Amino acid sequence: MKYKSTRGGSEPKDFEEVLLSGLAKDGGLFIPSAFPKLSLAEVNNLGSLTYEQLAVRIISLYTGNLFSNEELKVLVEKSYSRFTDEKRSPLIKLSDNHFMLELFHGPTLAFKDFAMQVISRMFDFILEKNKRKISIITATSGDTGSAAVEAFKYSERANLFVLYPYKRISELQRKQMTTVGSSNTKIFAVKGTFDDCQAIVKNLFKDIELRKDVNLAGVNSINWARILIQIVYYFSAYLQIPRDKNNINFSVPTGNFGDAYAGYVAKKMGLPIDKIIIATNQNDILDRIIQTGEYFKGKVYKTNSPSMDIQIASNFERLLFEILGQNPNELVRLMNRLEANNGFTINSYLRNSLEKDFASGSLSDIETIKTINDYYRERKVLLCPHSAIGVKVAEESIGPNSITVSLATAHPGKFKDTVERAISEPIQLPKNLSEVVEKKEIYKVIPPDINLIAGEIRKYF
Repeated sequence: MKYKSTRGGSEPKDFEEVLLSGLAKDGGLFIPSAFPKLSLAEVNNLGSLTYEQLAVRIISLYTGNLFSNEELKVLVEKSYSRFTDEKRSPLIKLSDNHFMLELFHGPTLAFKDFAMQVISRMFDFILEKNKRKISIITATSGDTGSAAVEAFKYSERANLFVLYPYKRISELQRKQMTTVGSSNTKIFAVKGTFDDCQAIVKNLFKDIELRKDVNLAGVNSINWARILIQIVYYFSAYLQIPRDKNNINFSVPTGNFGDAYAGYVAKKMGLPIDKIIIATNQNDILDRIIQTGEYFKGKVYKTNSPSMDIQIASNFERLLFEILGQNPNELVRLMNRLEANNGFTINSYLRNSLEKDFASGSLSDIETIKTINDYYRERKVLLCPHSAIGVKVAEESIGPNSITVSLATAHPGKFKDTVERAISEPIQLPKNLSEVVEKKEIYKVIPPDINLIAGEIRKYF
């Protein structure tokens, strides 16, 4: 399996190179040269596998000969050993045609744990084999940072640098990152938005000298490995659906589009998905391009669902590359327009291509709060604000001849203040959240200065 850049300026890479580099040197994102295909019969035959066995089956299709089957098996089993539900991603029934996939049973109680736990072990496996050290930079809108800190805190070969938007994530999301105190991890609160943090990360990767000097790598969803590992739980969800599995939709609360793109890849591989439903908050650039064809970044609004407070969805570039017929020149033209003019408009043909696989919707803060309250009062289901958006947007797609699965991306306790305000009563925090409340925090508040960050990375390598 070889990988190419969406911008066409990189030689084909194998999985190891893609994992360690994160972003292509031409600024593009890596995608596989072809998506492996499974017949429906082959997919249905996976139903007897454990989650770990399913993960090995899917991941091995993309990793070439980097791992033996036994090495990958051990790596995956260690990665999910601390998940608290034996199904890892259990499917919960909300109504006859509506299910919820719980993705918050990992160590930091968010869906990011699925990929980050595996990626950290992949990194250590490769780095130990090659006797190398590496510098990892990541931007987070909330959950990626804590999942990365938790996954890499014991690594002896990786230094981790996390950028998050100052005062724009929940208190518990922040404390999950800032109270770990591992010597190989540095946390920076950037005075700006997530988009500012993400821009710093992308520009650091454009610094070829820095990349070489500190062995720079990334674990945001710009790294293909993140997408790959998230594909697995779409297959897991499908295999748990207890009845006729035709006309299946997935509702995905998303800001950076990585989780939604993983679902799209699962469909390309042969999973019988009808639509991936993009569920967003007031920062609705993804909803707007699907509804109108316009992709223009605007003000980043601070909302009750901070992990989606994003106006530039990095992974949308991968999908855009696909609907452009994998034409890197046209992709670069649109990316240049995004940078120069803050956006672009796609034609009706490209919009039709999007609508074959995607639908969308968005919720205001008021609607989100009401949804949390309604589901708690009527069904005794407690939702985090992001999951609430996914569930509510999904309701429009539910019909007698379809099944919709909503992705529950984080435990409601991570957004304690918002959830308690919505239901007008206190909630009990899981132990691994309540323990961080009183711990000492270590982080540094900085301006959005790329040179400052580059200097910090060099200092610790």
